[in-house]
Amino acid sequence: MSLGIGIVGLGAISDFHAQAVRAIGPERLVACCSRDEKKARDFAEKYQCSAYGSLEEFVGHPGLDIVSIATAAGHHLEPALAAIEAGKHVIIEKPIEISLDRCDMIIEAGKKAGVLVAGIFQSRFSEVSKIIKEAIALGRLGRITLGDAYVKWFRVQDYYDKTLGRGTWGYDGGGALMNQAIHAVDLLQWFMGPVKSLSAYTSTVAHTGIEVEDNAVAALRFRNGAFGVVEASTAVFPGFQKRIEVSGSDGSIILEESTLRAWEFSKPAADDAVVRRRYGERESGGGGAADPLAISFEGHRKQFEDLIRAVETGGTPLVDGSEARKSVEIILAIYRSARDRREVVL
Repeated sequence: MSLGIGIVGLGAISDFHAQAVRAIGPERLVACCSRDEKKARDFAEKYQCSAYGSLEEFVGHPGLDIVSIATAAGHHLEPALAAIEAGKHVIIEKPIEISLDRCDMIIEAGKKAGVLVAGIFQSRFSEVSKIIKEAIALGRLGRITLGDAYVKWFRVQDYYDKTLGRGTWGYDGGGALMNQAIHAVDLLQWFMGPVKSLSAYTSTVAHTGIEVEDNAVAALRFRNGAFGVVEASTAVFPGFQKRIEVSGSDGSIILEESTLRAWEFSKPAADDAVVRRRYGERESGGGGAADPLAISFEGHRKQFEDLIRAVETGGTPLVDGSEARKSVEIILAIYRSARDRREVVL
């Protein structure tokens, strides 16, 4: 019998979760939950599942095995703990939570209950990301020297104004870094390894009525000795695709959204031309650079499939709770450095 999945929190991102689950199997999406009961009914009608206005009743739905949490970032803890207490596996939209204490409460609760906790970082599941990870692991870049992430996006003022709480620390846990660039930060640390220390600046330069940053830059020292930069903004018109650069003494890789802009090594391999042709001679989609909904649900689908496999085989998801925590730790260190005007050691 297939594992049943339910969704808590029915904002815009929940549609991507629902489409991803139904692409795996229409019967897998069994329930949805929102405090707005009309929203729950409308969502249930659209995706042919059961609707709940009560979290307690939702987690008791027959056939519910996995709970997908798509509430606001600062409201992941409560539904996650309720689902875990009910014996359900959870998969949580990024960031897993907005403080390390709250991340750790979810992770520890999952361990205690014997259920899996996964965080949504769908960029890790693209084929090109896996190829880059493998090339680095094989030592093709030699001594890694630099690792950089650039997320120069654009959000109109209405993006913040139209949703109550957006742009506040309690709702989003941060701005351009925590809400937008976190996927790039996750990929960068996945490729480069742990960050040793960093120094940063943040500011709010182009939007009004928000508490969080819309502009940030950080200089990083990785544990492997490499340096790096993270730039994140929602104040760059018209918005450009996120860019990850990893460079070393024997090679360099530049990834722009899902397109390889550089795949160069001092010691060529037989399949390099195939990789360039397959991943370099194409244009990526918008990737959310100017429109937060201009993304595909395919990455989410692969991540749900990964969690389902882990549940069925007794394995560990690629992005478990501890992995999902790493980018949050880096971003919170950036905020602390910017606030205290000092280098922060992780």
